Amino acid sequence: MNPYTRHPILYEDNAMVVIHKPSGVLSHPNVKGQPAAYEGPYDPDRRIFQTPAGPLWLIHRLDQETSGILLAAKTPESAKIFRTSFEKKEVEKDYVVLVARKPLPPQGRWSDFLAEKKRAGGIKVFVTKGPKPNALLHYITKDFYPRTNLALIEVRLVTGKTHQIRAQAAYHGHPVAGDRVYGNFAVNKELRHHLGLNRLFLHAWRIKIRHPSSSKILDIETALPEELEKALERAQ
Repeated sequence: MNPYTRHPILYEDNAMVVIHKPSGVLSHPNVKGQPAAYEGPYDPDRRIFQTPAGPLWLIHRLDQETSGILLAAKTPESAKIFRTSFEKKEVEKDYVVLVARKPLPPQGRWSDFLAEKKRAGGIKVFVTKGPKPNALLHYITKDFYPRTNLALIEVRLVTGKTHQIRAQAAYHGHPVAGDRVYGNFAVNKELRHHLGLNRLFLHAWRIKIRHPSSSKILDIETALPEELEKALERAQ
């Protein structure tokens, strides 16, 4: 086992380590002490893991139910550069998402104002009126399955708000398959029965980011997990 993580490593060098986070795994520990993506104690204020191999700076996060690419830096210098890239929206983050109910246009954008509301067990976000949009994404429709009324879309996040894809998709009438918070209960029940889908169909499959030392653009990908591949086959 790698001393930084027990999960598959997609890329590692002296500046960073990128893993495939499985669905169900936290990006960082919560108050309940559940296992997280990287090893060791976590400082939430500084966003640092103290792993057996040394500190790791968590650069971004994925929802617990979301699988895919998660990035951490090995040095404070690299962490600062990565975090600045995220803040300036210089990072390309692409997701594969299965949504329900109706076909979408070949491509489009959702631009909304998201607000947060605390609830038992965490935070829920919702679209509301605001001074100006704070949540923007672009999508491309890859396929539509009329038999099951499901669409496969590829999403590129411009902003990175909590639960952004899930909340915006539900608001625009296309709830993410398997979403127990923002999704449709009846649809999810059918998907469990017909597709064997027991998780959120949201996967962070690609990231493009500038390396903090070489300035080279890194293009890192990870495959769709087997359980999502099988569900997709049954949806067609």
